Amino acid sequence: MPRKPVYEQVVDDVIASIRSGTLKPGDRLPTIAQLAQQYSSSDNPIKRALWILDERGWIEVHQGKGSFVAPKPPA
Repeated sequence: MPRKPVYEQVVDDVIASIRSGTLKPGDRLPTIAQLAQQYSSSDNPIKRALWILDERGWIEVHQGKGSFVAPKPPA
């Protein structure tokens, strides 16, 4: 079975962390650089993952401040 693209791994991992309560509403996510290092990736897949999570309502991205778990993430 082929490995998932990095951006899908990041999306799945962040959603799993929110669902499990490891990440709570208002918590700050690691920076793009930290996530890129964690996933041995370049910045682009991380940015794509954060965009997807933002579009789906899981996180809120604040330019210059970081990415945070949404106040009311999807159930």
